[in-house]
Amino acid sequence: MSIEIKVPQLPESVTDATLLAWHKKEGDAVARDENLVDLETDKVVLEVPAPSSGTLQEIKIAGGTTVTSGQVLAILLEGAGATARPPANAETQLAEQAELENAEVRALKSVASAHKLSPSVRRLLDEHDLDAIIVTGSGKDGRITKADVMSYLKSHADENVTPGDPAPAVAAGHVPAIAGRNEQRVPMTRLRARIAERMVEAQHSAAMLTTFNEIDLTKVISLRKRYKEAFEKEHGERLGFMSFFVKASVEALKKFPVVNASVEGSDVIYHDYYDIGIAVSSDRGLMVPILRDVDRQSFAEIEGNIAALAKKAGDGTMTMEDLTGGTFTITNGGIFGSLLSTPILNPPQSGILGMHAIQDRPMAVDGEVLVRPMMYVALTYDHRIIDGREAVQFLVSLKHSLEDPGRLLLQL
Repeated sequence: MSIEIKVPQLPESVTDATLLAWHKKEGDAVARDENLVDLETDKVVLEVPAPSSGTLQEIKIAGGTTVTSGQVLAILLEGAGATARPPANAETQLAEQAELENAEVRALKSVASAHKLSPSVRRLLDEHDLDAIIVTGSGKDGRITKADVMSYLKSHADENVTPGDPAPAVAAGHVPAIAGRNEQRVPMTRLRARIAERMVEAQHSAAMLTTFNEIDLTKVISLRKRYKEAFEKEHGERLGFMSFFVKASVEALKKFPVVNASVEGSDVIYHDYYDIGIAVSSDRGLMVPILRDVDRQSFAEIEGNIAALAKKAGDGTMTMEDLTGGTFTITNGGIFGSLLSTPILNPPQSGILGMHAIQDRPMAVDGEVLVRPMMYVALTYDHRIIDGREAVQFLVSLKHSLEDPGRLLLQL
């Protein structure tokens, strides 16, 4: 029986997707639930699994094509004994000749395909037009990791032209590039294009202003050092800085609810819940998965949920549900060494907190000059609905909570 493989129902906020790459070709046998093709939306990459075991009879949509919900991607012939659709006579001769010429290559590829590739590795290979067979895997049973692909790309950095790309035409009067000074034009991915679009949208639609403060993290660092091992042993999670900042942000948001609000047309929408977006970096770009109802979560739950979302971002398994919503965002440029920045709002939110690197600096403390671990923090806010007084006091509240962590326990 023939089964139509269709684009799954896309989320309400997503109108279309781009077909990234097929993982099977016409005539290939497929197993039930095996991923056939990757579809990239503005936010995530969706996998389309086989609904049944059988043979991929016909591929109707090529890679790079924009598709919509319900569109037929391919035809699957169900059953273990299914065979591919026979091609026309002229095509048959060409196909047979190609099969003979590429027999050895297919044999090698079949060995490589025995090691299942993670979605992130598959995308990295597709983006650079690489065949898995040319990358040596260092993982278990020879499995290829992202580090293996990046190592291969680094060792072949002088090969600047993507395999299969046509030679660039030289315009009349244009001087050819000097050796070692080649250029490569690469189109933005949908996610990168969407990030760019949202950044420009935020700049144009909100009256963004940033205010700063600095926080002495002596007591937080001391607390982490004292209980780090016991915390991990008890909860199975590493005690990081982010849970302290999330907790302190929630207390500040409770005091200044307009920072937790959003703008919709001429209305201000106040939220009585706290869904905090945590900006995480991935190979595909910046993502902001959401921690929901963080005011009801413990330190261990917050740390565990952040770790799980970061792993999803790295593996390329983030879902639309993970990225939808959010009332406030926290971004930590400090993990990359940033000392100070002005983060951009994540529309329609009205506030975003920027964390930065911790540096030992001389500070005046009770009339003495002491070296303290200090962090600059930045709050970018929508000045249409948030006054400077509220923004400054939000950061002051955050500062008080983190310089005296006992306030978080007592919700002061």
